[in-house]
Formats: sequence, C-alpha cells, structure tokens
Amino acid sequence: MKILHDNPSFIIAHKSAGVNFHSEGEAGFVVQVSQQLGISLFPVHRLDKMTSGLVILAKDSQTAAQFGKMFENREVEKYYLAISMRKPKKKMGWIKGDMTGARRGDYKLLTTMENPAITQFISCALRTHERFFLIKPHTGKTHQIRVALKSLGSPIAGDERYAQADEARKEERGYLHAYALRFSLNDEAFEFVSPPDAGERFVSAECKAQLELWSKPWINFPA
Repeated sequence: MKILHDNPSFIIAHKSAGVNFHSEGEAGFVVQVSQQLGISLFPVHRLDKMTSGLVILAKDSQTAAQFGKMFENREVEKYYLAISMRKPKKKMGWIKGDMTGARRGDYKLLTTMENPAITQFISCALRTHERFFLIKPHTGKTHQIRVALKSLGSPIAGDERYAQADEARKEERGYLHAYALRFSLNDEAFEFVSPPDAGERFVSAECKAQLELWSKPWINFPA
C-alpha cells in the first residue's frame, strides 16, 4: 500500500481499485495498511471496493473524532474523477435529491429534497465516447457519485452495479478515483492530489493532458 503522507496524527494512503475497504473474509484495506505500518489506524471515511484513491486514516481515536466532526460539518473538501461511456444530460452543474435504497443493495435518486445528496461536477470529452468528470460531493451518502452520474445518463465505466453489466464487465476496473483532499487540522492547512495510476482509460495521454488542467481541482469550483 502506498503511503502518501505520514503525519503524527494521521496518514494519507492510496487504495487500489478492487480492494475491499473493510475486511470481508480477507484483510481489507484498513487492516492491510495497519499491518504494513505496525500500528492501529482508525478510518474516518470510506471508499467503495471499485474506487481507488486517497484515504485518511487517523492514528488515534481523538483525531478520528476530530475528522468525524469535520466530515459532518463539511469541512473536508473531496474531489473525484470518473469516466463514463455515455454523454451526460448536462455538461456541468449540480445533482441534488434524496437517496433511497433500491433492489439488491442499489440506491436511487429521488426528486424530494428532505435530506438530499448534493453533488457538483464539470465534464469534458476525452477519446471517442469517453466523458471525463471532475466531481465535488458536498455530502457523503453511500454510492452518491455512482448514483448521481447514473441519473445524468452517464453511469461510470466499469460499474457493474449501476452501468450495463455486460459492458461494465469488459472494463479493467470501475473508473472512479478519489483524486484530491483539502482540509485544515489544528490550524494547519493540508492539500493532497493523487492522479490515478491504473486503468487504461485513466492513464491515456488524453486523460493525463486534462489532469494537468485539473491539477488544483478546487479552483474549478469557486465558492
């Protein structure tokens, strides 16, 4: 497991696509990193199995509680990358709505707004049929980004749950990546950006060229 930053209070690690976050019959991501470093680590958020990218792991319960409040208060900025093989209904903007459980553990987006999932995004074309998304979720619901992009008519390439299964199974991976994090902890500001390093669509020349334009993703979402 790649450790991208080692702070006295937390680490930033890179999760590979296809790795379970929690242990399910075999050691999950958190256990693997804890064993690698020889210390107990506390997860403060999570990534789906198909999702790669940046993860914060606290080194003690006090820091974990701090991060928990920060996530609850939306004080941790998160940015994701995704690729779809379908053109979206709109190229940029917001996706808002309540989420509810559907069949087989799926979720779906509703038109109601009682406790909505809120997702902001911009997108551009890459190669033929490829649509590249830079995404800023403002809430942290389960499967939020995957459901949001499906609602646009652009399910994530390789997402066997929300895209067409026969097409999804042909992909190397699910094309969703936790790209960047920005937050302040104990009056110190932190910024982390980590491009995807696996999946043919993510490492194409066209994708890399666009990522140079998105190297500081927060400037694409002015307050």
